[in-house]
Amino acid sequence: MEHSHYITTEVLSLETLQEIISHNKTLFLSEEVKINIEKCRDYLDTKMASNDKPIYGINTGFGSLCNVKISNENLSRLQENLVKSHACGTGDEVPAAIVKLMLLLKIQSLSYGHSGVQLQTVERLIDFYNNDILPVIYTQGSLGASGDLAPLAHLSLPLLGEGEVYFEGKKVQSSAILEHFNWQPIVLQSKEGLALLNGTQFMSAYGCYIVLKAMKYSYLADLISAISLEGFDGRIEPFNELIHNIRPHKGQILTAKRMNELLEGSQIITQEKQHVQDPYSFRCIPQVHGASKDAIEYAKKVFKTEINSVTDNPNVFIGEDVIISGGNFHGQPLALALDFLAIALSELGSISERRTYQLISGLRGLPAFLIDNPGLNSGFMIPQYTAASIASQNKQLATPASVDSIVSSNGQEDHVSMGANAATKCLKIMENLERILAIELMNASQAIEFRRPLQSSEFIELFLKSYREDVPLVHEDRILHYDIENSVAFLNSFLIELED
Repeated sequence: MEHSHYITTEVLSLETLQEIISHNKTLFLSEEVKINIEKCRDYLDTKMASNDKPIYGINTGFGSLCNVKISNENLSRLQENLVKSHACGTGDEVPAAIVKLMLLLKIQSLSYGHSGVQLQTVERLIDFYNNDILPVIYTQGSLGASGDLAPLAHLSLPLLGEGEVYFEGKKVQSSAILEHFNWQPIVLQSKEGLALLNGTQFMSAYGCYIVLKAMKYSYLADLISAISLEGFDGRIEPFNELIHNIRPHKGQILTAKRMNELLEGSQIITQEKQHVQDPYSFRCIPQVHGASKDAIEYAKKVFKTEINSVTDNPNVFIGEDVIISGGNFHGQPLALALDFLAIALSELGSISERRTYQLISGLRGLPAFLIDNPGLNSGFMIPQYTAASIASQNKQLATPASVDSIVSSNGQEDHVSMGANAATKCLKIMENLERILAIELMNASQAIEFRRPLQSSEFIELFLKSYREDVPLVHEDRILHYDIENSVAFLNSFLIELED
């Protein structure tokens, strides 16, 4: 397999992004990109040498200070001051996997030749990426407009030998890393600080990370719900394609098709049923899971567009001989997509918890709380409490961030997206969904044992056999915290094996 990835102007898909990350590929700039970056920088230098007019962010102050003209001898200091002054993030640290994505996406965005950065600045970012030098970035501080200013300032500090980074598992001063690699701090030229800080790479990195994971967990939601259906002795008719062809939402059709495939060959699903209908949490799996699939697909399209875009300001257009100040840094498209994604993931957790509740209710020949000797044993009573608590938290977190806006910068920035807040809470919902589905799997795998000697499909039986190696059947009460954690770990390892 190719272990290198060349940054080009070709469209970057989320699948390619996943491949770069999962296979730890080394980044290189293509010759085309190098030329684009250098031509843009040369144009900007020539323009500034022959132009006395104020150009926002290049020879002016920032935000509401845009009318303050800066002398040419202070342009480098202006950019350095910008990075330092905007590095005021706080809160939890951004996960390493997302920081690495931020580096990659910032490199991609700067490579189109509309940002005016130096080639050595982009090459240093690539050095950070390839050597796993990950800047310490904080989750709080971005309004999701004017770019992700505070997070991207912390991303950029190490270029100057400022701030902190993680390297070889340790948090160290950036200056020590520059010394270790015998690198000199980058001396920022006109506009470079603004090019680094303006942009949506914080929101974009979170969004790409969540979407890629959501696609996998959407599949797991289908698989685990199929096991629950078997444990509950549910009916196959709600997945008949005739129903879904007369309401042809793509996600709904895909879910029904997948459920039929997962259950093919099952003795449990084909046995005669005593009940006419299943509760909605089983009967409406295609409609609910399918709607979430469609939402995930929408978010995927939004983030694919974003990671192939230039999102700093102003933008330099060499062919047209113009520098335009606009608003590509505004995160509204991402904020809306992240909020939509959060709702979709929350709903996958909500319906999962309802299936768990049905499984422990002593219905359809199942013992109360899925345990022998209920009363002496509480069995799976309290994992449902845990799932309900998490599902409730997800509903609270799913309140849209994008409907809010707070005026900043003395009124110059009078509408912001709050997309960064949408991003961080969407990740929390994704993490919560992992646990809710893990709890459903615990219950579903326990319930299906009460259907023996009947067998489910070959695929489901192999999946459960593998799961039982990590999480044994519960015969009497034990500490189920460990089962939950082991179930989450199992699901993640299963997805890795599925990729390979």
